Amino acid sequence: MLHILKSFAFCKIIGYGLRVTTSPALGRRDRKKLETRAALSAAALRLVAANGLEHVTVEQISEACDVSSRTFFNYFASKDEALIGGDSDIAQTLEMFRALPAGTSLVEALRLAFVPVILQMEDHRETISLRLRVIHDNPQLLPRLLATGVESEMAVAAAIADRLDLPADHPFPAVAAAVVGAAFRVALMRWATEDHPATLATLADEAFDVVASGLTPPTTKDS
Repeated sequence: MLHILKSFAFCKIIGYGLRVTTSPALGRRDRKKLETRAALSAAALRLVAANGLEHVTVEQISEACDVSSRTFFNYFASKDEALIGGDSDIAQTLEMFRALPAGTSLVEALRLAFVPVILQMEDHRETISLRLRVIHDNPQLLPRLLATGVESEMAVAAAIADRLDLPADHPFPAVAAAVVGAAFRVALMRWATEDHPATLATLADEAFDVVASGLTPPTTKDS
């Protein structure tokens, strides 16, 4: 079922809630907010994985983090949003993508732009696997995931159009965003659900190489 998900947003959402930045640009209060948001999301995942979506309440999630339900709703509009995430935080990735030299190929630029995301995910394999399992076991979460996916994939396509100086209605940016995003998703699924010994970075490189090759079939020796 997970293969139908929008790829870029799927990867971002699966990693959602893992990053608690230590950047000096954020003050102590902002870091605390990020920590609380991540803790609530993690608690929601653990409780739903153990008890089922219908048997977990906002009150239980809040209690697990020693905060009030009112505090919970300061961060999430619903239990489902805590499980999946209210946004895909793609702005930083696209900013890096746009800043890469013009001579960098499109696939390589997208690959490099997602390196920070990949490195963050590699530190939280267990949590990512749990999020995948929760989504798989609760298909009612898919509409929210798909809605966020459309928004993020459109943002990636728009950035590609800007980089290549193509009109917004040209089909290439949307197709490129979908294909490269799918490569990222394939790497993530292999890494998170198959207990693959390789790192996510290695699997992502392999998948991006397939796209960069123009989908040239491998020889028997390479396969």
